[in-house]
Amino acid sequence: MPIQKLTKRVIDTIEPADKTLIYYDSDLTGFCLKVLPTGGKRWCVEYRSGAGGRAVGKTRMVLGSTSAMTPDQARQSARTILGAVALGQDPAGKRSRERAMPTFAEFAERYLTEEAETKLKPGTVVNYRIYLRRHASPVIGTRKLDSLETADIAKMHRKIGKTTPMTANRVVEFVGSVFRYAAVCGLVPRGHNPAAHVQGFREQRRERFLSSAELGRLGDAIREAETTGIPWSVDKEQPNAKHIPKNGRTKIGPHVAAALRLLILTGARLREVLGLKWEYVDLERGLLLLPDSKTGRKAIILNAPALAILRELPRVDIYVIASEIGNQPRHDLNKPWKLVSNRAGLAGVRIHDLRHTHASYGAGAGFGLPIIGKLLGHSQPATTARYAHLDNDPLRRASNQIGAQLSQAMGDAPSGTQTQVDQA
Repeated sequence: MPIQKLTKRVIDTIEPADKTLIYYDSDLTGFCLKVLPTGGKRWCVEYRSGAGGRAVGKTRMVLGSTSAMTPDQARQSARTILGAVALGQDPAGKRSRERAMPTFAEFAERYLTEEAETKLKPGTVVNYRIYLRRHASPVIGTRKLDSLETADIAKMHRKIGKTTPMTANRVVEFVGSVFRYAAVCGLVPRGHNPAAHVQGFREQRRERFLSSAELGRLGDAIREAETTGIPWSVDKEQPNAKHIPKNGRTKIGPHVAAALRLLILTGARLREVLGLKWEYVDLERGLLLLPDSKTGRKAIILNAPALAILRELPRVDIYVIASEIGNQPRHDLNKPWKLVSNRAGLAGVRIHDLRHTHASYGAGAGFGLPIIGKLLGHSQPATTARYAHLDNDPLRRASNQIGAQLSQAMGDAPSGTQTQVDQA
């Protein structure tokens, strides 16, 4: 190919041919111009990587088009690359690796499919997908996997934590799992995990138990929602408020209503109810025989009201709580729960608080923490210990007896005090 100094005047005179042509610069060895049959012209640089020599094949690296770079800019870029080659680097190989590096969102999907779905519980995978879609992808999803640093993850953690600290901690745990698998796949160095050093927010477990009055309002709201429907709440300040029908109502189906009642009556976890198949239901023995749960294989005892709900519930497909998609479990109960909880004046109460309420009634009735733990399927006694302050047996009885004796010793207790205290 011709060798001459590549200037703007020279490249303007070069015409395309039937095949690709290469024109080399006379001033800088390796700097060249590639002319395509279509007329496109690209600045390039050629070099031999590694030890160099004739035994090593040439690498031709495209710098850019002649319309985007002047000859001087392209020559300087080529000079920089050739300097890196002289130091033992392979700029073209580095560029290829960078282009092949997936974004965080791309590799997170691969992690969920290849690793999480085969090794983690389905409920955990569902949560991970929510963390990716709602929290991680909008912030770091388009970033190359190897470009993320601890500061990036910490910034995301702080942003999420302004409203939901516990969720922020779970998202960081998910990001850490993605990077650990990336190291296994050889995409990042082993030990490179920018989520590892992000300190989580302090978490305080919520203990929200519904009172009898609150349960009564919730029951009324569920019955209203499944029969006549709950009236729409229209914000008159909204621009389109005048176009919304005034007497609109929202109803829930029998399966959604059944799910809410089963959560209260059994104390089961949300995923245990939504993922419940009819084949797991033993109506004769009054059991739900779950092959897997958060704590492994589990049997849930069905009380009489729960049994009645299941006997009357229509069997639509393989799942007890049928969804809009046949033979697929419901993802959540967010909308119906928001509807009935707001109607019952329970804004801010979570679905998981129904499980706490079930346990609190058992503890308050004096069944004891070991029994409550078995009913809920707790694998560790410490998990049930949060209900200790509600346990009537034996702490409250002991307190009543001590108080009565002390009061009598002081001469303040009438004869009916003991009975009155025991009934409190």
